[in-house]
Amino acid sequence: MDKSSTQEKSSPIVVGLDIGTTKICAIVGRRSKNGKIEVLGIGKAESAGVTRGVVSNIDKTVQGITTSVEIAGTQSNVEIRVVNVGIAGQHIKSLQHRGLITRRDLQTEISRKDIDKLIEDMYNLVMPPGEEIIHVLPQEFTVDSEPGIKDPIGMAGVRLEANFHIISGQVTAIKNIVKCVNKAHLESQELILEPLASSESVLSDEEKEAGVVLVDIGGGTTDVAIFHEGIIRHTAVIPFGGNSVTEDIREGCSVMRNIAEQLKVRFGSALAEENKENEIVCVPGLRGREPKEISVKNLAFVIQARMEEIVEHVYYEIKSSGYEKKLIAGIVITGGGAQLKHLSQMVEFVTGLDCRIGYPNEHLAKNEVLPKNIYEELQSPAFATGIGLLIKGIQKMEYNGMVQQPAEVKVDKTKYTEDKKFGLFGKILESGKKFIKDDIKDEDFLK
Repeated sequence: MDKSSTQEKSSPIVVGLDIGTTKICAIVGRRSKNGKIEVLGIGKAESAGVTRGVVSNIDKTVQGITTSVEIAGTQSNVEIRVVNVGIAGQHIKSLQHRGLITRRDLQTEISRKDIDKLIEDMYNLVMPPGEEIIHVLPQEFTVDSEPGIKDPIGMAGVRLEANFHIISGQVTAIKNIVKCVNKAHLESQELILEPLASSESVLSDEEKEAGVVLVDIGGGTTDVAIFHEGIIRHTAVIPFGGNSVTEDIREGCSVMRNIAEQLKVRFGSALAEENKENEIVCVPGLRGREPKEISVKNLAFVIQARMEEIVEHVYYEIKSSGYEKKLIAGIVITGGGAQLKHLSQMVEFVTGLDCRIGYPNEHLAKNEVLPKNIYEELQSPAFATGIGLLIKGIQKMEYNGMVQQPAEVKVDKTKYTEDKKFGLFGKILESGKKFIKDDIKDEDFLK
């Protein structure tokens, strides 16, 4: 059977759920025939129960998840049951580790099973109390003392070693996210670190190869991921974001929080020098009081101070990673905070590295299903994480062999006849059993 027909036949529908500090966003999509991502529906809700990337109120978070999933489900005509959830927060840590297995069967070549065994061993690492491993990411492999191998599958060898980038988080924070998802009557297929997801939607393979820093400025946190030679080298989460800027404006200009947010979005700038002295914004006064006049330049000074602090934190992470001199592609900024005027110039000024804004539109297929205004909104840096979670979910399905179509049966139960793809009812039952078995294996493997 040719590749294109299998692609068309078994492109699973996947859901990415971004539980952010400012918004909760569910995106439903699948891979289109030309390999790009086709978004079928998107739902947004206000996030009132998340503080700095960590769940602080279960009920409010569940409410936000339910609302966003219902909107996305109605728009895409899909009954959503399984989601790929993003995780962030200051509790995220990363470390490097080396693993090794000695293969007993010398006649066969190295297979994916050997690599999976090596990864599985890493999940058994003893972590500090209260911490749990979220991701184990292989970097370079060494086969029989031959280092620097990126993909050892198919090679002959006895001793297989690998360097791993291991990402861990607080057990309680992880459990709270899973609890919220379950309380919204959903199942989390996988927890994915948000900067990893964002990097999938805004970085090109050339950039990852050349050396690049992804900086995702969200509402509560700023996520950092450093890539070099196509491999992730360093991850960090900084506990400041767009909300810190809004709070500074609220205090600095003595205005209400909602006014501070509007001032930031409409008139905010990360470089005070770029604003004229005589530009004034008039904001309504509180009940019967005089309107308040605020200088746009003074507003920019308040914003610049906080954004410089965030960028200094990012620069510290770049220096401590040891890759400062190897970043040919510089910095890519994404997330809602990336929409601030003059931000890329300010980042270049502070770090001395090239900078561009990352938009997630490169991976999106032209869309006739969604209304034009929603499709255009999707291309904003604010949706980089949601689209990245969707891409990661699709990649995971494809990695597990696209025969695992019951994920579609499980995710969709679509109102349009998706089951036609599977042929006989018996086939569905058979592959359904296989999926359930695989599911159990996956869960055991994560413990």
